[in-house]
Amino acid sequence: MKFKYFIVLAAIAFSKPTLAQQDEQMSLYLYNKLYFNPAYAGSRDVLSAIGIARFQWVDFQGAPKTQWVSVHAPILQKTLGVGAHLVNDQIGNRSRTSVFGDLSSSIALNKNRSRLAVGISMGVDFIGYDFSSVQVQDQNDLLYGAQLNETRFNIGTGIYYYGDKFYASVSSPRLIEAQPGVFDTLVSTLNSRHYFLSGGYVFTLNSMFKLQPSALVKYTPHAPITADVNVSLLVHDFLSAGILYRFHEAMGVNLVYTIKNTASIGYVYDFPINGLRTYQHGSHELFVRYDFKPKKSVFTSPRYF
Repeated sequence: MKFKYFIVLAAIAFSKPTLAQQDEQMSLYLYNKLYFNPAYAGSRDVLSAIGIARFQWVDFQGAPKTQWVSVHAPILQKTLGVGAHLVNDQIGNRSRTSVFGDLSSSIALNKNRSRLAVGISMGVDFIGYDFSSVQVQDQNDLLYGAQLNETRFNIGTGIYYYGDKFYASVSSPRLIEAQPGVFDTLVSTLNSRHYFLSGGYVFTLNSMFKLQPSALVKYTPHAPITADVNVSLLVHDFLSAGILYRFHEAMGVNLVYTIKNTASIGYVYDFPINGLRTYQHGSHELFVRYDFKPKKSVFTSPRYF
């Protein structure tokens, strides 16, 4: 097929550092772990909701635009967690909207409030390709002008070990790999199985400053391992400023402000360090989170993760 559409450019752009990495790119992974690990559901001890919008590769035609919404809460005296997350992604002529429900079960491991949780998610991916407006070299191509849509069910699972100042996570959000169908290789690349390994810790430097390093390692079979690393400085537990590095791909800065340990707003700017740097002007990411806490909360320490 000889289509001149953006998804081919995207495949080329990612081919060297992250070949076959199809899940949506997100710099604020630290604040939206439910997206890749259902065991995170309920871990903040309150009803928590978050929204993120990412505008990737600004000024690059057909560049990805992605929105995430997640909500989760503990139930049954915090032994279970329930949640849901939605992702909407548009890149060139391809779109994907994913809707998943999440369920976790956790146990307390010690008196320091450390817990171990396991989780499962179930949902559907609505995938579409619109070839009606693309430029082609061969107008006899069978897909010329076609509009293709398909719905695919999937499940995910994960393990989440956490406390007030640390976490460790391993997960695979889509266990079912695509089989040949109406999209053949187009959809099979979107539903390749992904594995995520993540962790973070908060180091107390003094009464004013804390250091918060974290990392997210992503692996897809038949592709190189890639990783995101972030180091943030926390000031009085309400202001976080950090730097990020995405292996062979991007660097950036982030700023997060928390109001009364309840509402948080944040911004990330990352810029490419690979061959794309001469074709676009970086990526912007915005987020807002709100924890619906009871008026008389028994928790006095902030939840960092």
